[in-house]
Amino acid sequence: MKIKKTLSGSAAILAFITTMMPVAYAQDDITVEKLERQLNEQERALKQTRQNLEYLKIRQQTPGQTVSQPAPDIGQESVGAPPPSSQASDAAKVAPILAQPGILTPRGKFVLEPSLQYDYSSNNKVDIIGFTVLPAIVVGLIDAREVDTSTMQAALTGRYGLTNRLELEAKIPYVYSRERATSRPLSEGATSDEIFNTSGGGLGDIQLGLRYQFNDGGPKTPYFIGSLLGTLPTGKGPFDVSYSSNDVAPGGRPLQTEQPTGSGFYGIDVGILAIYPTDPAVLFGGLNYTWRPSKNVDKRIGSVDVGRVDPGDSIKLSFGMGISLNEKASFSVGYQHTYVTGTKFAQSSLGDSESVQVGQLLIGYGYQLSPSTSANLTLGIGVTRYAPNAELVMRIPYSF
Repeated sequence: MKIKKTLSGSAAILAFITTMMPVAYAQDDITVEKLERQLNEQERALKQTRQNLEYLKIRQQTPGQTVSQPAPDIGQESVGAPPPSSQASDAAKVAPILAQPGILTPRGKFVLEPSLQYDYSSNNKVDIIGFTVLPAIVVGLIDAREVDTSTMQAALTGRYGLTNRLELEAKIPYVYSRERATSRPLSEGATSDEIFNTSGGGLGDIQLGLRYQFNDGGPKTPYFIGSLLGTLPTGKGPFDVSYSSNDVAPGGRPLQTEQPTGSGFYGIDVGILAIYPTDPAVLFGGLNYTWRPSKNVDKRIGSVDVGRVDPGDSIKLSFGMGISLNEKASFSVGYQHTYVTGTKFAQSSLGDSESVQVGQLLIGYGYQLSPSTSANLTLGIGVTRYAPNAELVMRIPYSF
């Protein structure tokens, strides 16, 4: 009897366990589902927090400028501001190599950007002053000349966000230039070189402009930014500087006694910039057209009367990519090519100049010094005849 009672008890316990197993499994399923929901909610909250942080990074580390703005509320986004994504933040890494900034200054924010630029160019050219009778036979004077030019430009640029999509910019440069020209008239049998040193410094051409961001870019849509810049001839142009009445170049051409600090002409530049984030890099490209209206110089230089002059227009194409190295450092590489049409003179005796091609390889490095300050260094290497041999630009924007 005792054995039967034990077996009966065991059977009852086994039956109870068997009966409760589905309930236990059901409870486990409910617990797992609950944990999964909680985990998903935590992941969404973490993702939103990261997005808000990325939004701050965008506004604090924009190309060529540094601004700060509080992150928007969760689920709310400012009109005209890039979406708070890591790709948008990476778009800010293309900074150093383009003078035109990427993501614009937010409304009510101000950026002050001091910059220092150094250009060096060395050109060897041969001027033939005479008449070509037969191929390779010249009657007249051949002038072989080497020209070395160094230019230093210190500028102060200010940007103010009128809206989240519209930015106002003003740039005031100070330019100092020094040129050394070594000349030897080959056909005169000269045994020594003639050296001409000139220099000049002063206010350069002031620039005023507007930039507008057309859209809110994203993972599949580039950012498009348009620009309209005007150049004022506040610097001394090539027809404004003084010329020597005693020293002349071969052929009787007067020599400048000082270097110009500006173009001497008004200019209007219209451009479009596209920035496309694609992990891990950011691709960018731009196209600009500059129109320079002609003007009547009405000046006598040496024995030549200079009347109306058309300085020519230019088209600039630029492209490249930027990569973020870490939270503070970025690296960019690109290429910039400018086609400049020739200068035309109303007087046929002066002759028109030819169009030129100016190509530069650009390498840039950016570093975030503080939440409101960054440093951008750009190296430009000339790859065409008329491009500067080397160009260095340092920009340090401060945000307010």
